[in-house]
Amino acid sequence: MSDWPSTRAKRVLAALLRIGWTVKRQSGSHRVLARPGWPDLVFAFHDREEIGPRMLARIAKHSGLRPEDL
Repeated sequence: MSDWPSTRAKRVLAALLRIGWTVKRQSGSHRVLARPGWPDLVFAFHDREEIGPRMLARIAKHSGLRPEDL
């Protein structure tokens, strides 16, 4: 069983912003997020889109997001 629940993209983006990521630029639904000490992260989801556990684990690997941050 995964530690990650399925959740909406809007909630994941809010969690990323809370842990220190900022929106560097945006084009449509694609947002490039930046955080000092990390490579830029492309977040390409519409706000109401559901993100599953596997994709959340991939995002976490590249961003430092943890299940308790949601």
